[in-house]
Amino acid sequence: MSRIERIYGRGTHLVRAALLFVALVIPLTASAQTLRVATYNLYNYLSMDRSVDGQWRKDYPKPEIEKSALRRAILEVQPDVLAIQEIGSPDYLRELLNDLRADGLEYPHFVHLQGPDPDRCLAILRRLPLYKVIRHTDLDFKYFNDRETVRRGMLEVEIRPRPGLSVQIFTLHLKSRWTLRDDDPEAVLQRTREAEACRNRIVARTINRGSPYYLILGDFNDDPDSAPLRRFQKRGKLPISERLLATDSRSELWTHFYRRQSSYSTVDGILAAPQLMPAVKTARIADLIHPPEGSDHRLVYTDFDFTKLPR
Repeated sequence: MSRIERIYGRGTHLVRAALLFVALVIPLTASAQTLRVATYNLYNYLSMDRSVDGQWRKDYPKPEIEKSALRRAILEVQPDVLAIQEIGSPDYLRELLNDLRADGLEYPHFVHLQGPDPDRCLAILRRLPLYKVIRHTDLDFKYFNDRETVRRGMLEVEIRPRPGLSVQIFTLHLKSRWTLRDDDPEAVLQRTREAEACRNRIVARTINRGSPYYLILGDFNDDPDSAPLRRFQKRGKLPISERLLATDSRSELWTHFYRRQSSYSTVDGILAAPQLMPAVKTARIADLIHPPEGSDHRLVYTDFDFTKLPR
């Protein structure tokens, strides 16, 4: 039985035909200056102590049933650029790339970032070339009486969706709400300071250099109207980005399901530079797989039409 049959079941001639069609069409759409950009938290795609089939296992990789669910979501959306969070070492990224290639989707261009957090890393996958890859691992900030680092770092790449047009993409994964500090409930202050450090670097890399086209995307671990998210949208009177309102097929907005509390929140997303807004076609949340089969997050993606931007 082939890998596609293992994922989708037998009698998959229609699926195979669809994948072949997509493989042929995507390069054409890319040449037509359209682009699908996505972000996806893969939920501990690494080795860790975890419960598997009711048994507690030490230093155990992500189960194959969860990996298959992740790939189904990615295969269905077929992003041209995919930013991922919570991937493990480069070996885990290569495993994911090989499995996606076997399923019919290839990302020949990719970059991995291991920040100060050695376990939960960032990566960006791209069907066409990446330019000017920068791993921002030196971001720090004042936190009470100490200086802390942005634990997951920030990954920057440049893409060129058409001749003469450059778009910078920044992906990040802010501090979770888990903390042992009573003086910073749910790590709001720490997450806000992380956001400020990332935001200031983004401004320095884009607006201050006269580069008007950029995206900020990933897992912000906070709500759309929270202090960390506001940091990415404006600094004083300086407009920085606009959050893209993404919905699923039921017009629902949530991107994260917290099973322990049976709660839903919108912590993942894509923000675009104001000058890039005319190119935005749609912003969507994939509703193909219900968490937590593969991840407790959902894939978020946006389609861009770069013919809408001035030459």
